[in-house]
Amino acid sequence: MTEIVARSIDPLETRAPPIASSREYVTGLRMAAVCIVLLLINAFSQIDRILPFILAEKIKADLELTDTEMGLLTGLAFAVCYALLSLPLARAADRGSPRLVLVSCVLIWSIMTTLGGFAASFMFLALTRFGVAFGEAGAVPAGHALIVRKIGPERRGLAIGLFAMGIPLGTMVGFAAGGAIADVFGWRVVLIGAGAIGILIGLLTILVSGPTPPLPTSASRNESFLRTLDLLSSPAFRSLFTGTIFLGFAGAPFYAFSIPFLIRTHGFTATEVGVSFGMLQGLMGIIGTLGGGRWFDFAVRSGTGKVLGPPAILFLIASVTTTAALFAPTGWMAIALFVPGMLSFSFMLPWGFGAAHLIAGPGRQAQATSLVMIGSGLLGPALGPLIVGIVSDAASAADISNGLGLGLLIVPLSTVLAGITLLIANQRVGAFLRQP
Repeated sequence: MTEIVARSIDPLETRAPPIASSREYVTGLRMAAVCIVLLLINAFSQIDRILPFILAEKIKADLELTDTEMGLLTGLAFAVCYALLSLPLARAADRGSPRLVLVSCVLIWSIMTTLGGFAASFMFLALTRFGVAFGEAGAVPAGHALIVRKIGPERRGLAIGLFAMGIPLGTMVGFAAGGAIADVFGWRVVLIGAGAIGILIGLLTILVSGPTPPLPTSASRNESFLRTLDLLSSPAFRSLFTGTIFLGFAGAPFYAFSIPFLIRTHGFTATEVGVSFGMLQGLMGIIGTLGGGRWFDFAVRSGTGKVLGPPAILFLIASVTTTAALFAPTGWMAIALFVPGMLSFSFMLPWGFGAAHLIAGPGRQAQATSLVMIGSGLLGPALGPLIVGIVSDAASAADISNGLGLGLLIVPLSTVLAGITLLIANQRVGAFLRQP
């Protein structure tokens, strides 16, 4: 990896010359416009990703699909495609124009979402979902690359937090609006409408973002693709990457089974859980991404290089409260005890991506984002919910009560492992960034 070079403005602005001078960074209203467009992009990425979950029963009945076919549309195949395609798309964003990559990805997934509304068979709908996965795989890495090229170091944590806020906002809007519109107009209108709005956002991105400054010749532009993967050879990045793997095993089962747990164990209706759990999740997502982004900026300016301590501590706290939630005597107490877990996952987003960017340095930020996405988005989502289901089924077969709660113990276990790993990463990243 490139040697770290000390700089007089900020000791944490490392690795190679800056990719843009201060005159090329956007400020004021222009910066606000860029952040708003990026927020919309991430929100509609999340909306288009979760729509098949909301529309599953209507799609299944209309196209006469089986549960297995529906699982293939939304499960492992999508996760693998999404995670692995992010690598080459991140490389393209690092080497060339992140605006071009981002706009292309938005248009691809939006067009594919629209085409999904015309599907008359499983195969056609499956192909459109692969297209959605292809486009969305490059959105976050290219968005982060655009942020580091267009927004000054002192505001990047906030910008990453605003970008990440699209996930909870997209989840809330997708579940609420997608279901309501489908009940009135049908699932096809939902997909066509979401895709059409995404196309408009892609075109708006071209106007708002403007040209991106080129990489300097000394950046990683001329490195081979395999050479950029040596980020994993860095102990600092490797410990962060390991922490994201544990987070995948915590987050995926938490969001897949928390609502069924509350309904099954505490007798909530779907509406009660949707309003209470969904609104709290959205609120914690907004607080976590914005607050985490600003706090990360402060941690960077402190000059210590320790930029993973606060989320690590929050994960340790969340592991205790989540364990208590799984055995709480009342439903409302369980929901309240789930709140620190909700907050911890969103709070981590700007810290995790921001720390990865600092380790990677200019010209590698999108690649770092891609690797973080693979760590959190591949093994955990593929295996975590399966483990919960196996434990729950075994407990039920043995007449053990609260079987789903026992299966969900993987969440606090993985959360505490993530917290410990990130405390180790905090020390390693700090030492790494303080090197002369």
